[in-house]
Amino acid sequence: MGLTLYFLRHGQTDYSITGGYCGTPENDPGLTAAGMEMAQAFAEVYQHLPWRAAFVSPLRRAIQTAKPLCETVGMQMQLRDGLKEIAYGEWEGLHPQVVNQKFHDEYVQWLTDPAWNGPAGGERAVDIAHRSSRVIEEIEEKYAAGCILVVSHKATIRIMLCELLGIDVGRYRDRFDMPVAAVSIVEFTRRGPLFHAIALRSHLGEHLRSLPST
Repeated sequence: MGLTLYFLRHGQTDYSITGGYCGTPENDPGLTAAGMEMAQAFAEVYQHLPWRAAFVSPLRRAIQTAKPLCETVGMQMQLRDGLKEIAYGEWEGLHPQVVNQKFHDEYVQWLTDPAWNGPAGGERAVDIAHRSSRVIEEIEEKYAAGCILVVSHKATIRIMLCELLGIDVGRYRDRFDMPVAAVSIVEFTRRGPLFHAIALRSHLGEHLRSLPST
C-alpha cells in the first residue's frame, strides 16, 4: 500500500450529542468520557500500522482524539489550522432550532448551498476546501508512502472527501455521513485517490457505536 490517509473524526463531545455549532478556539469543547473511550479504541485497533505522521486540527477535541495513538506509537502531532471545523460566526454555540429562528433566511441559504453561503460571519464550504486542501498537498509533498493520520471534524472531513472524489463541495451533507470517531481510509495511487472505507466504526465496541453520533 502506498501513501494512505486515515481521516478520523474526533470522538464524542457534548455538542456532538446535542447538535450545537462549535468551530472556533473560543468555543472548543473537550471529549466526553465516552469520547475518550472512542479515541483509545481507535489507538488499540490501529496501532500496528506503519504510521509516518499525524496531522491534527488544533481544536481540543481533535488533539484529545489523536493523543492515544500518538502516545502509543511515539508520534508527534503536527497541528494545522486548515483542519479546523467550520467557523460558525454569529451561530457559534447555538443549536439549529435557534439559528433557524434568529437567522432564518441565511440559514435556509446555507442549507440549500453551503458551498457559497456560510453562517452569518462564518465560513463557506469553498473556504474550508481551500484551507484543508493545502494540508493534503503538504502531506503528498512530504510523504511518498506509509500511513498518515488526519484528525479533523464532521464538516471538514466530508468536504475533503468531496474534493478528493471530485464532488461539488456544496453537496457534502448529501453525500457523506460522518459519525463521531468514524475513520475514512484513502490511498493515493497513480490513478488518483482510492477509497478503502468511508465512515468506518468497526474499531468501536457495540456500546460506543450505539451512542448518539451527530
